[in-house]
Amino acid sequence: MPEAPRDSSGPGDPVGPVDAMSVPRFAGPSTFARLPRVDEVGHVDVAVVGVPFDGGVSYRPGARFGPAHVRASSKLLRPYNPALGVSPFAVQQVADAGDIAVNPFDIGEAVRTIERAARDLGADGTRLLTIGGDHTIALPLLRAVAAVHGPVAVVHFDAHLDTWDTYFGEPYTHGTPFRRAAEEGLLDPERCLHVGIRGPLYTPDDLREDDVLGFQVVHSDDYQDATVASVVQRMRRRLGSGPVYVSVDIDVLDPAHAPGTGTPEAGGLTSRELLNTLRGLVGLDVVGADIVEVAPAYDHAEITGIAAAHVGYELLSVLARNRQDAPLMPDGTARSRE
Repeated sequence: MPEAPRDSSGPGDPVGPVDAMSVPRFAGPSTFARLPRVDEVGHVDVAVVGVPFDGGVSYRPGARFGPAHVRASSKLLRPYNPALGVSPFAVQQVADAGDIAVNPFDIGEAVRTIERAARDLGADGTRLLTIGGDHTIALPLLRAVAAVHGPVAVVHFDAHLDTWDTYFGEPYTHGTPFRRAAEEGLLDPERCLHVGIRGPLYTPDDLREDDVLGFQVVHSDDYQDATVASVVQRMRRRLGSGPVYVSVDIDVLDPAHAPGTGTPEAGGLTSRELLNTLRGLVGLDVVGADIVEVAPAYDHAEITGIAAAHVGYELLSVLARNRQDAPLMPDGTARSRE
């Protein structure tokens, strides 16, 4: 039986997901949210790309299978987001760019490959939503973003700081990307923020060294003592104006909400807290994002995959709202908020 046509209301309109009323979700294409592939459309505003790499993990492996798992879980997504009042696939052209093939045996080569591919995908202004893979991939993605936008603010959702120096003498791991990024001048040290940090550290110096690199910290327990709205206000004050990169390690969620990850920590955010915090990014200049550390071998009933898919959906919705709300240039492109 031929596949049902993609949703589109007219010439030049974005090509959306397969219509779930015509083709059951379990029978559709294996792209994110059943969106078209990049080779099925012309211009792409946002590309969803996978990076199946987990050579930088320090505990449980398996995040290399994260992109496929998140795509499978994303078949449940629908085209209208009532929380943000936007149809993220109608306002902008979103397409699935497939996976970046990286060397699983050489971290250095993998990092270079990811950076090169990210630069190529974003060369025409396309913004990337990247699905990992482990958190090592954030470094080459930040290199690609900073090459276009200069030093960026990073809002980093994670149980862990990921600003350690080395593991077993190795400088490129899933626990070190933001230290390397800071050292390389990719980050704006006045505008970076961790959200959801918790659990044991190696020494008290971990937090002190993190502060020197330019990060402020919203601890997971801050959600217990304050409202989500107050956390969002603090986040927005810290990020301010200028380009923002969003990095979401799925272990920012409590293991009850995301068991399928490599280094789980008790006491994390609920999925509702995370999604509501992400919605607070509307109006900020989000220039790229990643979702990492989904390891399906430890998942149950797609709990983690579904959470990650919804994280991606909210980030795409933020980009859509920003595009929808921004005034237009004479050529029809969105005017910068700066």
